[in-house]
Amino acid sequence: MWNMYKEDFTHRQIMADHFYEYHHYRDEVPPVVDFHEHAFYEIYLFLSGNVNYIIEGRTYKLQPGDILLTNNSDIHRPEILPSKQPYERTVIWLDDDFFSRMRDIGEDLTACFKDAARRNYRLIRPSKTQLSEIRSACRIMEQERMNHQIGNRIMAYSAMMNIIVLLSRAYYDTPDSAQQDVTENDQVNQIIAYINEHLAENLTLDSLAEQFYISKYHLGHLFKQFTGLSLYQYIMKKRLTVARNMLTLGTPVTTACIECGFNDYSNFLKAFKREFGCNPSNFIKSNR
Repeated sequence: MWNMYKEDFTHRQIMADHFYEYHHYRDEVPPVVDFHEHAFYEIYLFLSGNVNYIIEGRTYKLQPGDILLTNNSDIHRPEILPSKQPYERTVIWLDDDFFSRMRDIGEDLTACFKDAARRNYRLIRPSKTQLSEIRSACRIMEQERMNHQIGNRIMAYSAMMNIIVLLSRAYYDTPDSAQQDVTENDQVNQIIAYINEHLAENLTLDSLAEQFYISKYHLGHLFKQFTGLSLYQYIMKKRLTVARNMLTLGTPVTTACIECGFNDYSNFLKAFKREFGCNPSNFIKSNR
C-alpha cells in the first residue's frame, strides 16, 4: 500500500513545471480520458483498477505494476473499465531538458523511450524486485514533496533520477511473455507506420486502401477497431502533433504546415488552435 500522498486528477496535458512533474492519482470513480498527445515524455505506472491502454493502435491489458512509456508523438488513452478496486496510478512527465544534463556525462536516458517508439511496443513489466525498487524510489519522491525540510527539492530530483534509471533497466529485462497481453493487428501496424512516414503526402481512405490492397470499408472498420480513432482523426492528430514538435524545435510555421501535409494554411491554423488551444504564433511565443 502506498503512503497517503495523492492528488486530485485533472485533464491538464501541458506541463506547469520545468524539467519534470510527478503525480499520484487514486480515483474511486474513474475519469473519462479522451485520446491525447503531449509535448513531453510520460511514464505511467499502473497500480490498481481495470485498464486497457491504447497507444498507436496497440491495446495493452495492464496488470498492477505494469509501466507504459510514451513520447511526444504518441496518440494514446486509457480505457478504464469497471472494477472493485480504485483506479490508482503514478504519472510522471519529463521535459527533454530533464535528460540533457545526463547527456553531458554520456548517459542518454531517453534510449528506452526511443526504442519503445521504434518497436511500437511500450510496455515494461518489471520483476518483483525491480518493482519494489521503483516503488521505494517513488515513496522517497512523495515523502520529499510532502515535507519542507532543507534540500527536499534536491532529494526529490535525486529520487526522480533513480526512478528513471531503474525503469530503464527494467525495460530491457521485460520478458517476452508480456506480449500475450497486447492486442494488435499487423495490417493496422503497417498502415500506422506508413502514415507516420508519409505525412506530407495525400493520405486518404481511398489512397491507403489502394496502397495496402484492402477494401476501404474494411480498412476503415479495422483501423477504428484497433486504434479507437477513425482514419481521418488519427491522421489529423498525428499531423498536428508532429507540426507542434517541429515548431518547438524552431521550424517556421509555413514549413511545418507543408511538411505535415496541410495544403491549406488557414485550415492548418484553425485545426492547430482547436487541438492545442492557441494558434501557432502564440504557441511559439509561450514555448520560448
